[in-house]
Amino acid sequence: MGNINCAVARLSVFDRPEGRSALELIRNHCRRVFACGGLLLGFFGADVALAQNPLLPQSDSGRYLAQLGNCESCHTDPSGGSPFAGGRPIHTPFGAVYSTNITPDNESGIGRWTFDDFKQAMRHGRRPNGDYLFPAFPYTAFAQLSDADLGALFDFLKLREPVSTEPYENTLAFPYNQRWLMSFWQMLYHDPKASTLDASQDAAWNRGAYLVNALAHCGACHAPRDWLGGTETDAAMTGGRLLDRVKLGWVRSWSATNLTGHARGLASWKAQDLAEYLKTGQSDIAVAHGPMVEVIQNGTRYLADADLNAVVHYLKSLPAAEASDASPDASAAVLRDGQIAYTVHCATCHLSDGMGDRTMGVPLRTSPIVRATHPESLINVILYGPELPAPPFSTSRSGMGMHGKRLSNNDIAAIASYIRTEFGDNAGAVTPIMVQKQR
Repeated sequence: MGNINCAVARLSVFDRPEGRSALELIRNHCRRVFACGGLLLGFFGADVALAQNPLLPQSDSGRYLAQLGNCESCHTDPSGGSPFAGGRPIHTPFGAVYSTNITPDNESGIGRWTFDDFKQAMRHGRRPNGDYLFPAFPYTAFAQLSDADLGALFDFLKLREPVSTEPYENTLAFPYNQRWLMSFWQMLYHDPKASTLDASQDAAWNRGAYLVNALAHCGACHAPRDWLGGTETDAAMTGGRLLDRVKLGWVRSWSATNLTGHARGLASWKAQDLAEYLKTGQSDIAVAHGPMVEVIQNGTRYLADADLNAVVHYLKSLPAAEASDASPDASAAVLRDGQIAYTVHCATCHLSDGMGDRTMGVPLRTSPIVRATHPESLINVILYGPELPAPPFSTSRSGMGMHGKRLSNNDIAAIASYIRTEFGDNAGAVTPIMVQKQR
């Protein structure tokens, strides 16, 4: 599972401090029309009435909700800012944006907000003054939260220590920095209704769906996005791309993995494997890397046992699906060169069968980043080394020092192509150009 930091919604396009329905058919038609016409954004919008759903399971713990939503991770400056005081850069294809101060400071935070103000932001993506929020704040997912959970979360935030901050300026390029244009974006991509129960599924499935799709907003990262930054709902949970830092602090592309039952998704994962991974950052078949580490350490590790089982139950129920932009197969020559380079540089720890030495190398044959639709996360790990979970987590495979920076782009591309073909169910080729983009 590559980053979710799905929980941080880094795939989301914007934000700054602060059977199909007719509507869906209209949305899809609009997307085709505007894609052909080359128009970027439009000029209209409409509010939709709030939906109530008292039947959804509720939590009386605002802190628990904030943990599972990874609120502190996104709303804390990683350079040493106060918790929830904002200032974290969220990098997007349209420019960098900064998270808002959500402490109860009267001037720079939410101290003067009412619950209705908070609900308007979470459900409709609007500030108290009516301005549109950019959807790097994942209100497209949070809109599905019940009123009871929104209230508990609001109460928790209002009890934090007030912190006064000076907001950073976003660097979104024109016209993506125009908030009023979000009215059209919302018409295409946002449904402000709360979740409803699926009567055909059991209680655990419904709870898992609620946690995955609403609170943890996994789809923010684990789904592809179109040229306007909207989630491609037809390819939900099939994996996506995001921008985040690599180990040395540079910003690079990462690939979030397929969470469906596809062979390159979670098909080979047992329920226990997935539960251990979400709770500890590792299992017998995978170890968390990159942005996903933060999601686990600050979010999923806190899942109560019943909720953890519900999340696993829901994810394991997702039917197999694959994104449409998978990489082509590698040539025989590249695979031959890759096998030789792998044997020289990698097989000592990861073994010739890709199953990994238990004291040194993680298994590659079952690794989600090896099987991912896109290879960016795998390239990052080869180039910069794995960023493993920090204490209180630990991994028995502690000798994972990588030396990819010493290898040429051609060598890394060949190794990655071989690994993705041999151990990744023919996940596709990696080119030297792909490697160069990650350096």
